[in-house]
Amino acid sequence: MITALYLAHLNPVTKAHIEIISDLKKESDIVKVMPVVFKYDDREVNSKSFPFNFESRKKMLESVFGDSVQITDDYAFFAPFKKYLPPLVRRRSWKLRKQILNGVEGDYFSYTGDKTEGYMLKIYRLNPKIGERKLLSASSVKEKLYDEALGGKSSWKDDVPESIVKIIEDEWETVEKFAKMEDQTTRIAGMKFPKEGYSK
Repeated sequence: MITALYLAHLNPVTKAHIEIISDLKKESDIVKVMPVVFKYDDREVNSKSFPFNFESRKKMLESVFGDSVQITDDYAFFAPFKKYLPPLVRRRSWKLRKQILNGVEGDYFSYTGDKTEGYMLKIYRLNPKIGERKLLSASSVKEKLYDEALGGKSSWKDDVPESIVKIIEDEWETVEKFAKMEDQTTRIAGMKFPKEGYSK
């Protein structure tokens, strides 16, 4: 039994993500997809960089894959987020590894398109397979969403599957809300964290 672990922002889920997950399904018996989640007490922290909550992203994935992949919130950071840094040294970062492997039996590998991330996954013994970085990024799709929410025209619908277009349209208030905001995130050690809950 081989499990593929896919840890990603998936905010929103794009055609590139769908291609990656489809390839992982061919290479493994189980694909465990983990959209990153930031939690402050009992609630999820969202921001301009992370507009869609876990349940919305789960719905996006299910609209394409149904129950053929596992979708969990095991890739979750709990405030204060600074306690995960520096990686390796902090006990919380090893606790995160345990969460990621929750329910995984037998052999496993993780997937990333980023060499730096691959190095970190290797240190945490998550057996990374480094693929080619896709040209289409969720960040570029997000910018297109925000452009349209602010009155411009964009081609974001070309970048996501039709079923996900419908979900985003149903949650357009979320896009409009964050389009008007400053991005309340901070980049530490190559990773973005919400400012809210970073120090708590």
